[in-house]
Amino acid sequence: MLKDFKEFAFKGNVLDMAIGVIIGAAFGKIVTSLVSDLIMPIISILTGGINFTDLKFVITPAHGDVAENAIMYGSFIQNVVDFLIIAFCIFLFVRLIEKFKKKEEVKVEAPKKADDVVLLEEIRDLLKAKK
Repeated sequence: MLKDFKEFAFKGNVLDMAIGVIIGAAFGKIVTSLVSDLIMPIISILTGGINFTDLKFVITPAHGDVAENAIMYGSFIQNVVDFLIIAFCIFLFVRLIEKFKKKEEVKVEAPKKADDVVLLEEIRDLLKAKK
């Protein structure tokens, strides 16, 4: 069982996936910082100083020790912007990979036949034509 797990864990696909998850998590943090620290303040300025993280719909206000119950739709808007940026970056990355794959497909040509094989095929075709 340990041998099977070792073979599974160290296959190329599993390692590639693990690396992708780690890089994706780091990329997600970068995009979150980009959105919350750069993009949303600019949008806030354009919308008249509205801070999106403060936007909420209060269901029940706070009473003494009871906390406020609210729908935080501003945070939701910010998360949607995060998602759209990440999805767009992934889309661009996939398109880039597809371009490289297309170039590889173009480069892969049928192997050139040896001169003696070509000559033998010509002789065969001539013999078939005479019959």
